[in-house]
Amino acid sequence: MPSQTVAVRKPSALDAIRHLDYVILICEDMPKMRAFYAGTMGFRVHKDLWDGNWVELKVGSVLLVLRPRGLVQLKGRSHDGPARAGSAGLQLAFRVAPAEVEACHAALAAQGVPILDEPTDQPWAHRTLFFQDPEHNLLEVYADI
Repeated sequence: MPSQTVAVRKPSALDAIRHLDYVILICEDMPKMRAFYAGTMGFRVHKDLWDGNWVELKVGSVLLVLRPRGLVQLKGRSHDGPARAGSAGLQLAFRVAPAEVEACHAALAAQGVPILDEPTDQPWAHRTLFFQDPEHNLLEVYADI
């Protein structure tokens, strides 16, 4: 049997990155997005800065930050780029216990949140529920099964 060579990766300064602390959602309609994430989803507001233009919501150990497109200017420029109408900009996945997927589905449906895919057992050993926020970002509630 031929021997296999295993590539050894050199250590990098980027090896120090071990945690994702916050996710920033760039929003077109801050009041609508805040109502969805703080109201519909029930995430606790951690900080509200700059007249509601920077809203930090606590989701477990991660902060979900809402801010309007173009708020952050670096060297006089925004790096946000234009929004793509009707398309998802990102997908967020929220993990729950297996029995809670159905309860989340019922709670979201009761609030009129459009459900894309009802709870389904997937071949990758997740039970998933897919829906969208008001700006068409793809959201998933899932459980390991």
